[in-house]
Amino acid sequence: MSQSGFVVWFTGLSGSGKSTLAAMLAAEIARRGVHVETLDGDEVRLHLSKGLSFSKEDRDTNIRRIGYVAKLIARAGGCAITAAISPYREVRDEQRRAASGRFCEVYCACPIDALSERDAKGLYKKALAGEIKNFTGVDDPYEAPTKPEVVVETDKETKEQSLAKIVAKIEELGFIRRTVEAGGKVQTAERKLVAPHGGELVDRWARGAEKEKLAERAKSLPFVTLDERAAADVENIAVGAFSPLKGFMTSKDYLRVVREMRLENGLIWSVPITLAVSTAQAETIRVGAELALKMPDGRAVAVMEVTDKFVPDKELEAREVYRTTEDKHPGVAYLKASGEVYVGGEIRVLERPLAPEFPAYHRDPAKTRELFESRGWASVVGFQTRNPIHRAHEYITKCALEICDGLMIHPLVGATKSDDIPAPVRMKCYEVLLESYYPKDRAVLSVYPAAMRYGGPREAIFHAMARKNYGCSHFIVGRDHAGVGNYYGTYDAQKLFAQFAPSELGITPLNYENAFYSTAVGTMGTAKTAPGDASTQVSLSGTKVRDMLRAGQLPPPEFSRPEVAQILIDSMKGS
Repeated sequence: MSQSGFVVWFTGLSGSGKSTLAAMLAAEIARRGVHVETLDGDEVRLHLSKGLSFSKEDRDTNIRRIGYVAKLIARAGGCAITAAISPYREVRDEQRRAASGRFCEVYCACPIDALSERDAKGLYKKALAGEIKNFTGVDDPYEAPTKPEVVVETDKETKEQSLAKIVAKIEELGFIRRTVEAGGKVQTAERKLVAPHGGELVDRWARGAEKEKLAERAKSLPFVTLDERAAADVENIAVGAFSPLKGFMTSKDYLRVVREMRLENGLIWSVPITLAVSTAQAETIRVGAELALKMPDGRAVAVMEVTDKFVPDKELEAREVYRTTEDKHPGVAYLKASGEVYVGGEIRVLERPLAPEFPAYHRDPAKTRELFESRGWASVVGFQTRNPIHRAHEYITKCALEICDGLMIHPLVGATKSDDIPAPVRMKCYEVLLESYYPKDRAVLSVYPAAMRYGGPREAIFHAMARKNYGCSHFIVGRDHAGVGNYYGTYDAQKLFAQFAPSELGITPLNYENAFYSTAVGTMGTAKTAPGDASTQVSLSGTKVRDMLRAGQLPPPEFSRPEVAQILIDSMKGS
């Protein structure tokens, strides 16, 4: 076995935190520049051990299969993280011996009463009441490790404290290098782009013979017609912008995302990516069969392997994701108008559902990563916007650029509200701004072909994860990110980022307050950097700016670059 590879083996009862900690650890190890693969118990059962029962013999077979794959990953120099209950000590010890000393066992200890309380599905209570038989830890044995490398008490420790213990042990064992040496000196490491969310950039394009066969089968399959948002989701899944998603969410992922902002495997994910169909359509769709995804013009653009269909609690989804159930919220309105049933499963994509509107700037994540690497950028800050960039946003992007190798201005060009400024107008504004006011070798304009959900803080997290997939190491979070109306607090998005450990986010949020031109200091600033009261701040309301532009009047140059304002004036005359 290569001396660089190793296995981290999580064990513990169901619900003890194995998957969550495994995902957090995977993000941290990937950040250290080590290739990592996670073998989650449920996923292995689905793809590697399908058909096995829960007898002791079959459980041992399942663990041996996990151990074999883990050994291959470690042999190739990677880190294999396993997250399965693995209840029997003897078969776990087999895997330790197979790893030839490159093995770290992590025991997630948690008492049954605590597990029962945190169990949203109520399985422990049913098992304790005798309604479920052969439940590990209740009436089926779990043999706790006698000498694990790490014990984390997940009922007493925070996730961050548990992660710190695990990372410290792996560093002590010499499997990964410490990030800080004894004297406080930071080690120099190879500078490389941040890893995609989950460690691997997903690619769901069907190619060659596979594409031909799928396209032919799609002609006779039951189908669903995609709307603009779903079509954009298909493209973003295909190109890896939504990594690690490989399709539309099943109920397990969906429920955990809605309730906890995590996928079933523990990775951070804040917004459901779902495919809604009507009740009538759902009756024609069979779990285990294939489903064609078509555009309104009849083109079959993808094929889904249906693994789940379920009726969501849309009131719960609205409350948790959008923080309101009011129909006047555009995200809630879309949610309530969509089909009553969600269909989940992985997809293979035949072609882009929508032709790129701005082909010169339409770069998939693999392409932006190539571009960043060609320029020698390792730290890249992403700026999400659906509005023209005025002086305030120009200022914060340049502040961010001071600490990063490069800046990607990444406007969202998918479906937005009817009263948002059209993407073609905004793109002209970005082009003129980058041409005259940004260093050409440090800034890139590229488009993000996603639909706007107006999910406020949750969508801010979602936007950051997507930009991480595009290769960004940093992400600008300003005031009322992805907000609409008065549904969210000014800095709620920044507060939500603070709830997650930096290592599991894998991208650094750069928080900025409202910026303005200060007459007190004669430059741009914020309340943090510019003295004076509101009378010294050149700041205009959106309503005031729109009124000025409609009247053909340029806003003050301290507020907006005149070239940008003129483009907006011309567009309003045309409309």
